[in-house]
Parts: sequence; structure tokens; C-alpha cells
Amino acid sequence: MAVHALDPILREGTISQLRRFPEIELREENASAPGTVALLVGDALDEGTLTRLRHLVRSEGARAVLVVSSLREGDLLEVIESGVGAIVWRHEATATRLTRAVLAAARGDGDLPADLLGRLISQAGTLHRSAAGRTGSPSSGLTPREVDALRLVAEGLDTSEIASKLSYSERTVKNVIHGLTTRLHLRNRTHAVAYALREGYI
Repeated sequence: MAVHALDPILREGTISQLRRFPEIELREENASAPGTVALLVGDALDEGTLTRLRHLVRSEGARAVLVVSSLREGDLLEVIESGVGAIVWRHEATATRLTRAVLAAARGDGDLPADLLGRLISQAGTLHRSAAGRTGSPSSGLTPREVDALRLVAEGLDTSEIASKLSYSERTVKNVIHGLTTRLHLRNRTHAVAYALREGYI
């Protein structure tokens, strides 16, 4: 994991919180590689941060965690579309909370604060309602099994809980989610949930 922050003090403070967790291997900011989790810490999302996010995810293959004080109403879907798998509010960014978000991102899971999940569902519902008047069906459909899995992801369940609810093995759940994210060119589970909401599957 590599920490990217607005200033050296913020960066060092974040690193000192995470240093005591042996499951997290800290890397230099410029040592991003595919699969590395990039933890971006700032006050608010600006164009520079969004550009940095896109570069880390699309060009370097990193998995992104965003730590901010606030997000404007229109920014949430854009952040998720850019490839962010986890978002943590700065006022909730304890060492334990950051570690949970980093580990979720490393697994390819999503991790959003409850209030943001509610906003995401609301925004996707609005998009779906506005698209309902258009003719035609979604360009790439989801199977009932994929919809069931994504509905449970949206409820905050992890892989083992989803497997238990659907009476599948954990491997099957991972394969279902990996298959749909690959087929639809989605970045992670959070992006897949956003897609399913936007297209009206859930």
C-alpha cells in the first residue's frame, strides 16, 4: 500500500497510524504497481485529486481508497467510475477503519460509509428513472445469479456471507463477481453495484 496525501505532515501521520498493522506492507508513494492499494488522503475532491485517482487506477493498475472530509452530490458516481473501491470520511479515519478499507480494496471488495451507500442508491435510482423512458434494453445484461450476488454486495455482505445466503461456495461467488466485472469492464465490486443500480437491476 502507498499513501498519497496533500502534504508531508498528512502523509506521515497516515503512515504512522498504519505502521503497526503487520498485514499492511507500506511502499513509497512512487512505487505503485498493479494490485498496490493507493490510499489518497485530502480535504475534498478536486480536479487534481480526481485526475490522480484515474492515473493510479487506469495507468498504474492500483486499487484506490479515498479519504476525504466531504464529497459534493455530483462527485460520488464519478469517483466510483474512476475506480475507487473504498471511501472513508476523514473524521472516521482511525487506524482500524483505514486498515479495513485498505484490506477490502486489496481483495477487490467495496467499502463505503453507510450514508454514501444511501446516496449512491438514490443517485442510481434517479438515473434509472430518467433512463426508463428510453427504448431498448441494457447493452450487456446481468444474469439472475449475478443480480442476486450484487444485491447482497450492495447490502454490505462479504463473500462468505453471500455464499451462505445463496447456498454457493465462496469460490463460486468470487467467480460470478469476477466474471461480470471482467465482461462489463468494471473496476471492482463498488463499480459493479453502481452499474447494476444505474441499469435498474437492483
